[in-house]
Amino acid sequence: MSLKISVVTPSYNQGRYIERTIQSVMGQTGDFELEYCVVDGGSTDGTLDVLRRYGDRLRWVSERDQGQSDAINKGFRMTGGEMIAWLNSDDLYSAGAIESVAREYRREPFAWGFGNCRIVDENDREIRRFITRYKAAQSRRYSYGRLLRRCFVSQPATFFSRAAYEEIGDVSRELTYSMDYDYWLRLGKRWPPRYLDRFLADFRWHTRSKNGAAYRAAAWETYRTARRQAGPGHSMDLAFHFLHFCALSVVYRFL
Repeated sequence: MSLKISVVTPSYNQGRYIERTIQSVMGQTGDFELEYCVVDGGSTDGTLDVLRRYGDRLRWVSERDQGQSDAINKGFRMTGGEMIAWLNSDDLYSAGAIESVAREYRREPFAWGFGNCRIVDENDREIRRFITRYKAAQSRRYSYGRLLRRCFVSQPATFFSRAAYEEIGDVSRELTYSMDYDYWLRLGKRWPPRYLDRFLADFRWHTRSKNGAAYRAAAWETYRTARRQAGPGHSMDLAFHFLHFCALSVVYRFL
């Protein structure tokens, strides 16, 4: 039986980018069954025109929701894949990404795993390669303590099993920027991840993206998330994370 992988795209007023996102998902081929669902929060910018063009090739819903995490959780409940992921409506999958995940999972099932992720601008041009190299270097040396020190797991390049989702629960609706990091920490407490040392996705950095427009607020919420999830014995990791937050606040002023 073919492995079924479900991808959910939460969407709200990303009409400029969402078709590229859809194409990057629907263009994935390999020995797996792909289930794709776009959960839109009632966009008013032309997003629905893009979605309608795909007819019955794309499953989608558009209605008011309670934000990004609510849309993600709704999408997970609407789908039934053994492996699941979410890809935001301005990000992209790399060619062959899902086949790489499916091949690794068939070889030896895992609760969650992630790969490398490029950073691209509004025109899909790669930028900030030093950040990509830095995250890859951290990923190759993964430990839970290292993850508490900084968020180096790239959300678009992360997949997890349905069984893990059912055990860990929904993505937090209480967080604005760091719901993905919060989820990796919750998963990481229970299982070590499988790391795929290859590019699986592109994260789009632009002025309208949440993290692009409010990097300092995002970094502070990320630190607070680590502090909340850390158990006993991780005070040094949290101290490193606070220093990392201070460094990011300075560095991103010049990016």
